[in-house]
Amino acid sequence: MESFVVSARKYRPLGFEEVVGQEHITTTLKNAIDNNKLAQALLFCGPRGVGKTTCARIVARMINGFEEKAEVNSLNIFELDAASNNSVEDIRNLIDQVRYPPQFGKYKVYIIDEVHMLSNSAFNAFLKTLEEPPSYAIFILATTEKHKVIPTILSRCQIFDFNRIQVSDIARQLKKVADREKIKVEEEALHLIAQKADGALRDGLSIFDLMVTFSSGKEVTFKDVINNLHILDYDYYFKVVDGLLAENATQPLLLLDEILRKGFDGHNFIVGLSEHLRNLLVSQDARTVGLMEVPDNTKKKYLEQSQASPSSLLLSWLNIASHCDINYKSSKSQRLLVELALMKMANVNAVFQSNGTAPVIEAVKKKLK
Repeated sequence: MESFVVSARKYRPLGFEEVVGQEHITTTLKNAIDNNKLAQALLFCGPRGVGKTTCARIVARMINGFEEKAEVNSLNIFELDAASNNSVEDIRNLIDQVRYPPQFGKYKVYIIDEVHMLSNSAFNAFLKTLEEPPSYAIFILATTEKHKVIPTILSRCQIFDFNRIQVSDIARQLKKVADREKIKVEEEALHLIAQKADGALRDGLSIFDLMVTFSSGKEVTFKDVINNLHILDYDYYFKVVDGLLAENATQPLLLLDEILRKGFDGHNFIVGLSEHLRNLLVSQDARTVGLMEVPDNTKKKYLEQSQASPSSLLLSWLNIASHCDINYKSSKSQRLLVELALMKMANVNAVFQSNGTAPVIEAVKKKLK
């Protein structure tokens, strides 16, 4: 059996042009290298799985003129995991290595991952070398928690802040991987995986591998993804809102019961419903439609439902859902709290009438006719 290589490693970018969603970083680094103006101490900050270590390796290869299109362990490139090598002794060993010039190539590059895990003593031992390194030494520090790096280290580094990767960018990259692997995938499935990745391409590729394994070479479908990742289908929220628009609390309550029986958490449901209502609000203006991170087919459904949903009504529902979300964890009867929220939403019009306010639902009914 051939050894399996996960997609995150197999498709790790080998050049700046392959890095996804970090154009502001890659352009700056490429220009610095081309113009011979690269700082000797760089700090890469950002969430997990967005390309910090990848960019560090690309920089190391480019400044040494390595043209190999594969990951190589070179005598010029040293990687240190600060999470497990965080003592003063570890840093002293690194400083001892720095004293010797490279045997070949122009630079020795030291990539220190999770640098915020270094102890204060280790940071202090590192200060002088970082401030005045030999001409042939480049230090690239990477961290997910910039605030934990001491100010004296920050002041000695050129700082690059990596962004969370957009859902559309992750979905596009997953499609490229699927095409290269000759795997059939539904666009909605890729979009859902990208959303679940939460801005980390590495997480997205890991989930993609899991779905491919589950499908056993067949098509990766939207239905398989929601079942395996335990995600609520968009259709549930559309049906709940349809029931609320009809001032019918029965349908939303029955749907909630079905959702809870499938093992979903009531808190996840109310958070998802809040997101759905928010998407309906932004669907009402052509300028804000792009704020929705959903597939095109789902976007059309939002646009249709938003036409029958007045903004004032959606804001009232969103306020109720928000209160339910805030009070959920402290509630003694969490299911009742969610059910009460749905009943309040279904009867918002009655509340308006009792307050002497013009009913909102009547406008909805006219639109639906």
